[in-house]
Amino acid sequence: MALLRKRPAARGGGHSGSWVVSFADLMSLLMAFFVMLLSFSVQDQEKLNEAAGSVQNAFGIQPFASMTGVMERDGNPQRDFLKNMSPLSTKASTDIASADNRQNESQGQEANTFSKDRTSIERAAQYAMAAASLTQAWQDLPEITSFSDNIDFEDTDDGLSIIISDRDGAAMFPPGSKYPYELTRKAIAAMAPSLQKLPNRIRITGHTASGGTYENPRYGPWELSFDRANVARQILQETGFASDRVESVIGRGDSDPFFPSDPYAPANQRVSITLLYEKPPVPVDLKP
Repeated sequence: MALLRKRPAARGGGHSGSWVVSFADLMSLLMAFFVMLLSFSVQDQEKLNEAAGSVQNAFGIQPFASMTGVMERDGNPQRDFLKNMSPLSTKASTDIASADNRQNESQGQEANTFSKDRTSIERAAQYAMAAASLTQAWQDLPEITSFSDNIDFEDTDDGLSIIISDRDGAAMFPPGSKYPYELTRKAIAAMAPSLQKLPNRIRITGHTASGGTYENPRYGPWELSFDRANVARQILQETGFASDRVESVIGRGDSDPFFPSDPYAPANQRVSITLLYEKPPVPVDLKP
């Protein structure tokens, strides 16, 4: 966009030349303003992605990658490597946006504005603030930094997942036990105050890695994964998280590995706490 600058007075003669140059700048500004107004009235998926990406970059969120390790080490909260995530499907969101736009056509062009863009940006900002709050809570416990690689954030279709998983040489649970190690318990308990301040409900899901051995034939990966998720729920509630904010507790066994190409990897054994993305309720007095 051209900037309107103060020009020096013309020397001698008339002032038509100076006026023509200023008028050209004015027309450029008006044209840019017209394009901006037009962009507000037409939803553009590329523009949405750019806007959401700008907010994500500003808050340090990677759209298709998760930082491996969220703790600050040596004064630097970032790590030198990323763990790749699969891109989220956009088909469902595109279908919903198209349906909503068709529904709003009868209301005029003003109905199809930046509502979807704004929702996406607000969601990204909310998750960034939640991640920052949780990271700060863990940093207040220096002993937890010893297994910072065991904690990851992942942006999913359902919401922001906080994943506590095993790593080589650093397990979160004793083998076959539903009760976590003490450091794991402290890490989960430290989340409760931050989660309680957020409006989101949570879903707690337990997972196990393939290849585990179980002495009791009636107690296997499904039972163990559920019990671990349920114990995580109990720890959160004991440290201040309201029970009515828990949407569900689920055990997935070894059916949903974090690394499908290596179902035996220690990182497949994990508990995820998902901050659910839920649309605001429709007002009771809303009329069509």
